Amino acid sequence: MTRQKLVKICLALGDAYEDYPFNKRQSKILWTAMRHKHNKKIFALIYEKDDQLHVNLKCDAENSEKLRFFKESVRPGYHMSKRHWITVLVNGDVSWRGLKVSAPI
Repeated sequence: MTRQKLVKICLALGDAYEDYPFNKRQSKILWTAMRHKHNKKIFALIYEKDDQLHVNLKCDAENSEKLRFFKESVRPGYHMSKRHWITVLVNGDVSWRGLKVSAPI
């Protein structure tokens, strides 16, 4: 899985767009924010850290706990609310179909 493919998956959810709000010259991490067009809320953040691709995903509290418990590559949200966000190590043990990611309303 590549960054471009993740962006394409998020855009296919409909009513979404990609943004790069955090990228300053001093930042070593390139962040791709996926936002809902209507309210501009971020529902996914795609970035590389330690030479590995990660994605932070908005998730309800119950599902985030289950995913973290059962999947090794799912962790509490990096730089986000640990209750409502998860960080997924891309190309780990998570099926993208199993995540059922959806853009917020």
